[in-house]
Amino acid sequence: MEEKILNLITDGRRLDVQLSEEAGISRSRAAALMEDGNCLLDGKPCTKAGTKPAPGKPLVLTIPAPKDPTPQAEDIPLEILYEDGDLAVVVKPRGMVVHPAAGHSEGTLVNALLGNLDELSGIGGEKRPGIVHRLDKDTSGVMMVAKNDDTQTELSRMLKDREIEKHYLALVEGFLKEKSGVVEAPIGRSKKDRKKMAVDPEGRDAVTEWKVIAEGKNCSLLDVHILTGRTHQIRVHMRYLQHPVCGDPLYGYEKGVKAPCLMLHARSLSFQHPRTHEKMTFQAPLPGDFLKGLKMNCVEFTED
Repeated sequence: MEEKILNLITDGRRLDVQLSEEAGISRSRAAALMEDGNCLLDGKPCTKAGTKPAPGKPLVLTIPAPKDPTPQAEDIPLEILYEDGDLAVVVKPRGMVVHPAAGHSEGTLVNALLGNLDELSGIGGEKRPGIVHRLDKDTSGVMMVAKNDDTQTELSRMLKDREIEKHYLALVEGFLKEKSGVVEAPIGRSKKDRKKMAVDPEGRDAVTEWKVIAEGKNCSLLDVHILTGRTHQIRVHMRYLQHPVCGDPLYGYEKGVKAPCLMLHARSLSFQHPRTHEKMTFQAPLPGDFLKGLKMNCVEFTED
């Protein structure tokens, strides 16, 4: 399907309403097209869906050709800690989405992997990496990916059977009463805000182990070991303990400890290689913004 251009005349209604009707698309789609600069009102870009011009003005809407849904390789720098014919272990930067989706078709970890990995035989008959586990967009750290179907199947089984050990560093609000503990609280989609997850008796089992390794100015640095992999698990469980992750825009306190970013980093990953059975451990160095957050909150921590 090629790009489509509609030449219209305003009729006095809101532009998103008129464009939706005349282009045969939803109002939200019309608004998104406007926001992306695809609408010209009287020869000038118009990005506000609620604009209600007088009748009789020239209106042009461009509907771009749909993009190829197949992820494309991109030349994006990526730190690769390990790679062989079966799998790779990489460091995901903060701010990078893992998998292409609506609104994030480019610049994702998958695009970067396609541009960086060698000997990628693919998953499910396609040349693409197998994402075994994910990290939130704003969480940095170590991740493993499969390069073929057999490896993805085995790594997924190992993850399900808790044979893969994942440790995070999390700077949280306040001081915890104990020096270590375990949170066993099921997590499900929040009934109050669909963008969030929440502890919910009807949710899926979630287990998080934590240990205090340093303290700063009204904050604590934790080593966090997750035994399950629920969406936003650490962030939800820390808020449940009333010690949310510093710098968390979703679950943090509005006037909490100041931090330059979400202070959550996937620090290490340990597992047995699915083919050679060799025990492997990898550690992702702390990014600069995380180190800055520690320093500004007087937390002393030295990497191993």
